[in-house]
Amino acid sequence: MLNWMPRKPPGCEQGTPWNRQSSRARGAHYNTLMPKPSRYTPRHAAAGLDAEFPEIETWPNQFPGYEIVIDDPEFTSVCPKTGLPDFGVITLRYRPAKVCLELKSYKQYLHNYRNLGIFQENVVNRVLEDVVRWAKPVWAEVTGDFRPRGGISTTIVARWPRGRRSPSWNGRLRARMLYSLDS
Repeated sequence: MLNWMPRKPPGCEQGTPWNRQSSRARGAHYNTLMPKPSRYTPRHAAAGLDAEFPEIETWPNQFPGYEIVIDDPEFTSVCPKTGLPDFGVITLRYRPAKVCLELKSYKQYLHNYRNLGIFQENVVNRVLEDVVRWAKPVWAEVTGDFRPRGGISTTIVARWPRGRRSPSWNGRLRARMLYSLDS
């Protein structure tokens, strides 16, 4: 059986201990605190909000009382602080009033975010505001489901009119209330 001993680092004389304790005594600092990254600024927070976007084209709605759901599973933007890409799924749900969004125009609108430095929360709220501006729906909901970065994923939901709960949530609440009245 071989008697294996790890190699000593260069500069260690014969018989000198070289464990963790002695390396601290020699002044080596392996577990020092990392410098804090710079803070987020108001400039970071507002990044991308003043960007110019093309008009989202619309066409006349022919039927009342239905819901449209549009998914963009390959949405990308850029973090304004780190410059790293953000990948996610943007889902738009809305009930059209007089006009509907033209899909190719909406797709081209979303592609304008590809190289834009903007926070995920701002993406979702900006998309909602632009959809409301161009389509004037009865109600609208934009969901951004962003892929994990650093082990954390984010889902952002913005609704119009502001402060309104989603229609599916209202249905669950109504069903829960009816169930509680029956018992």
